[in-house]
Amino acid sequence: MSSQRIENARNVAIVGPYSSGKTTLLESLLFVTKAIHRKGSIKEGNTIGDSTTEARDRKMSVEVSVASSNYQDIQFTFLDCPGSIELAQETQNALVGAGAAIVVCEPVLEKVLTLAPLFKFLDDWEIPHLVFINKMDRAAANYMEILHALKEVSARPLVPQQYPITAKHDCVGYIDLVTEQAYHYHSGNPADPVPLPEDLAEEEQAARTEMLETLSDFDDGLLEQLVEEIDPPQEEILQDLKQDLSADLIVPVFLGMAENDYGIRPLLDALVKEAPATNITAARRGLKTKEDGDTLAQVLKTYYTPQGGKLSLVRVWQGTLVDGMTLNGQRVSGVYRLMGGHQEPVQKAQIGEIVALGRMEDIHTGDTLGSEEVESGLPKADVMSPVYALAIAPDNRRDEVKLSGAMGKLLEEDPSLHWEQHGDTHEVILWGQGEIHLQVSLDRLRRKYNLSMNTRLPQVPYKETIRQEIKSHGRYKHQSGGHGAFGDVYLEIKPLSRGEGYNFHQTIVGGVVPKQYIPGVETGVKEYLAHGPLGFPVVDVDVTLTDGSYHSVDSSEQAFKQAARLAMTEGMPKCQPVLLEPLLMINVAAPSEFTSKVLQLVSGRRGQILGYEALEGWKNWDNVTAYLPQAEMHNFIIELRSLTLGVGFFTWQYDHLQEVPDKLAHDILATAK
Repeated sequence: MSSQRIENARNVAIVGPYSSGKTTLLESLLFVTKAIHRKGSIKEGNTIGDSTTEARDRKMSVEVSVASSNYQDIQFTFLDCPGSIELAQETQNALVGAGAAIVVCEPVLEKVLTLAPLFKFLDDWEIPHLVFINKMDRAAANYMEILHALKEVSARPLVPQQYPITAKHDCVGYIDLVTEQAYHYHSGNPADPVPLPEDLAEEEQAARTEMLETLSDFDDGLLEQLVEEIDPPQEEILQDLKQDLSADLIVPVFLGMAENDYGIRPLLDALVKEAPATNITAARRGLKTKEDGDTLAQVLKTYYTPQGGKLSLVRVWQGTLVDGMTLNGQRVSGVYRLMGGHQEPVQKAQIGEIVALGRMEDIHTGDTLGSEEVESGLPKADVMSPVYALAIAPDNRRDEVKLSGAMGKLLEEDPSLHWEQHGDTHEVILWGQGEIHLQVSLDRLRRKYNLSMNTRLPQVPYKETIRQEIKSHGRYKHQSGGHGAFGDVYLEIKPLSRGEGYNFHQTIVGGVVPKQYIPGVETGVKEYLAHGPLGFPVVDVDVTLTDGSYHSVDSSEQAFKQAARLAMTEGMPKCQPVLLEPLLMINVAAPSEFTSKVLQLVSGRRGQILGYEALEGWKNWDNVTAYLPQAEMHNFIIELRSLTLGVGFFTWQYDHLQEVPDKLAHDILATAK
């Protein structure tokens, strides 16, 4: 790849909330650039993106789709990313390798807030991005009102490069604020240039002045021209837009209707003229941009395909990637350029290209790959903490042996999943980001690995403890011909402070219980504590062996273990056992306008509010800290998102055990029985 070729490549992620029209935009981009001859539609299930069964069944993106095209001698690679907040891990992993992003949104004021987490991630990673306001034919608000709402959720200043032309509330064209040329949309063809509408002259001038003033914040020369009322040349404006966008200083704004291909060509022209080339993106990450250097790539996504097995989607950051070469000690078995669900074999990939590598078995999403030893990996997106869980079990019990291998592959494709065999409840629990997320994952298990699952709500790992101290006696005596069995113990059972766990002591004097039998006593106590009088594991209890007796022939460690169990069975129900539930420490993040609702949500679920404060690094967001019973966590994320337009999120960790209120404990124990 020549240096010219490097400069003529663009990697662009298409991101935005669910239903904003990202996949439709990708179809239009491919159609306008003649990469495809016929546009697909979400309704018909024949788009280049969303090629998997799970996506088409739901009519929504569930994983990153890749497609390429050529426009004005620029090679574009588009990454169509899921919009559901539950699938944000996919989007974030892909954005790490993108040179720029198109943020797609709808012209609806109530939905603008859903862009806040996405803008925050783009700004934190300094990924250049522009906004495409889609579905302008369905605008529910004035264009300037939408811009104002967008400014409220973006830390970077917005720079509108277009102003809409409307007729009877329909968007029929736009004014290019750089050239001041007006255009009317024309179905199937580029927009037609038309005279600037006189009734929009004042609005156009105000919007253009705002654009130039924003750019002048980063260009002293432009500022001087504006002060002296000199109209800057178009070339200078474009150069400022290119420099400022490449440095992630501004967010240009465009508009259109992807379904009709309206606004697509101006968007492409902006990507050609203003978006950074792949070598600029690499240089900003501190990487070399020469094609003869060591090869360095990063895995953005892992796929398991029915025909080709494992595919690793990588972004080449340095050097040249060649089929058959060795990366991280593994031989590359095939290099492919992806077009939705189709794979085109290629012999090599150059700096900036995004390709898929075959059969890199020990390589995972986020890994840095190198032809030489990689001293430190490239930065990768944080793995999202799980917030929603289901207990799963195969329909066919004989499939249990296959589950571990299938889950391993599922987690490779989606790092935001987590699964565990719970030590207390003995359930297999699948954790993820929400109900849709887990249902998509279960569909994959069924389709790819022929594993159908039964699901239910996970059991709460309740514990129990005691309030009262007691002394108990247990004697085990058994005679059945020959040697018998005999063990005799006296135990003191005491409660401990919360969190102290379990202690076992012995104060035996005079050898009334021989030393070799004392481990059997402790074993018997431990076995009983695994299933206490209420039916749950017992914690925070102290047991002391104080006395006993033995038989020189019939006693054994096993007999003393049975005696200890009898003593515990006799004594523990008299110790006033109480039920304990796990309490979680949660941190709930939400826009400040929803803080009162968040406080009500937590309190309504028996939560204890510890306080709230401004969320660091987030404009007009709060962080609420609280204790929340684990029993109240299951649908918490669903209600939180419902109250906060889908943007609220929380993290959690186990904190301590707490007594369950008497009435609730009665209901829990009745259900358990």
